[in-house]
Amino acid sequence: MPELDNITVQGFRSIDRMERLSLSSVNVLIGPNGSGKSNFTETFAFMNALKNGGLKSYVSRHGGANRLLHPGSGRTRRLHIEMGFDNWRNGYDITLSSTSSDELYIRDEHVHSWHREKHPEPRKCPVPAFEGEAGIGNPEHTGEAFEYVRRHLDGWRVHHFHDTGEFSPLKRTAEVHDNHHLRSDGSNLASFLYMLREKHAGDYNDIRRAVRRIAPFFDDFVLVPSRDNERMIRLEWKQVGLDGYFDVSSFSDGTLRFIAMATLLLQPAELLPSVIVVDEPESGLHPYAVDLLAGIVKSISSRSQVILATQSSLLLDRFEPEDVIVADRVDGSTRLTRLEPKELEDWLKEYTLGQLWEKNDIGGCPAPERLRMRCPDDPVAGTR
Repeated sequence: MPELDNITVQGFRSIDRMERLSLSSVNVLIGPNGSGKSNFTETFAFMNALKNGGLKSYVSRHGGANRLLHPGSGRTRRLHIEMGFDNWRNGYDITLSSTSSDELYIRDEHVHSWHREKHPEPRKCPVPAFEGEAGIGNPEHTGEAFEYVRRHLDGWRVHHFHDTGEFSPLKRTAEVHDNHHLRSDGSNLASFLYMLREKHAGDYNDIRRAVRRIAPFFDDFVLVPSRDNERMIRLEWKQVGLDGYFDVSSFSDGTLRFIAMATLLLQPAELLPSVIVVDEPESGLHPYAVDLLAGIVKSISSRSQVILATQSSLLLDRFEPEDVIVADRVDGSTRLTRLEPKELEDWLKEYTLGQLWEKNDIGGCPAPERLRMRCPDDPVAGTR
């Protein structure tokens, strides 16, 4: 059972109202460009920043409150995010508002705790802001519910491994000891693999074997601190049957992306993020590598929740209808809907999920924006 059961988002980027979207162990997010998939996945990066005292810097980096509020601070001045963990045994919510200086400030913040024997409903405990930042990151707030929520928010990771160009973060020389976690852009890939080889040899060899399955010419990584500066390390590798070794730039784009994905997903269980979010993990991968990637995702989903935003019908075919969330634009905002397996039983006797997506039978395809008149009792995003 996934520990993050559902999430509510109101007023964040293209998301107007998304009420208690249910989340499973595996969540495959599909939809056309501009539908808001990336805005949904960015919610997790935003929450991670809040927990780590990064509200002010996050707002500044992303162009101010007007850029973050839907559809702008002129019409929306309130951003609200709420989440329930482990069947609402714990929860968290935060509400932020814009200022005249295009910043965000915290209006309300709560942790929720529920003890079935004592309380029929979750109790909401106010969390005072700390120096203008979210109070959940203040270590002075102690207690089981605080620690539970804090641990989960700290473990959320959003990864993007798109850039494999000449100056790609994946190809950078990294500091040897920058290995607490694999960074979102993979810029410490070499140092993280070095740490795994030295301290978690079994998991390191799992990564090595996975890479060899999609690149049989690959033998092993060469992970040695620089002779000129032992504090730095750069990724190199050996080819089967050859004595020499190659620089990271010798990997194809698809191979390098797969290495980053395999390192992320096959790291030791105790190091896995509580929620792993990856945008377009299939980018540049051979169909066989896509199939292998899907298998790895399923294998680790009992230990870490996974959210994949994809444009690949091939990757979609490797999952079940109940794993899929469809993103569409309705009334100028993002609408997210989880597929209902029973509604697709007859269709799936003749077609795959990917084929149904391409035929636009499950939504999530480019189309003129859907407009409708909303009645007060109409369902909103995240519900059916």
